[in-house]
Amino acid sequence: MRKAALVLGMIAIPLAALADPVGITPDMMSASVPTASGMVEIARNQDSAARLGAEWTLTSRPCPNFCIQPMVPAPGVTPVGELEVIAALQDPDTVVIDGRIRPEFEAGTIPGALSVPYTEAADRLGELGCAPDFDGWICEGEGIKKVVLFCNGPWCGQSPTAARRMIEAGFPAQNISYYRGGMQNWHGLGLTVMPGGTGG
Repeated sequence: MRKAALVLGMIAIPLAALADPVGITPDMMSASVPTASGMVEIARNQDSAARLGAEWTLTSRPCPNFCIQPMVPAPGVTPVGELEVIAALQDPDTVVIDGRIRPEFEAGTIPGALSVPYTEAADRLGELGCAPDFDGWICEGEGIKKVVLFCNGPWCGQSPTAARRMIEAGFPAQNISYYRGGMQNWHGLGLTVMPGGTGG
């Protein structure tokens, strides 16, 4: 016996999945965030039968390069979760940075995230309000942005490396937050992902 489904565009969603809405919190079904191509709605996948794609279910990869990362990649950095990332995306004084290499960003990222590959993080502090100096950067005053860094997940060292390089170049550690769960947790919670470069 086939189960009934509601077809939205080209996506068939089982009616059973629509019985109980999947919210972000009990009081928040979605959040609107600005992107380069306009506002995007972040929500959770409403299909309660949805599963992760194979690449996000891999559990055992060799260390290095896939070592488990600490919750705090450098002294002074604040660990955050998904709700803080969503709030940061809505805050004009905060920049959410995807520290992964550009092809990973282009394949799919958090809506509104800026691509700053970890290899470029220390060189692009001017975009965060710092002024160039002969010895690096001067990152002082009210114009310095806050940042949230993320990469592929708890085993990804790209954004922790970006955080350490930014601090070494003069960016204040207290202005950096780290979303250790990264894309793996974001996908695992069924939150909206979009290709980088289309508003990311």
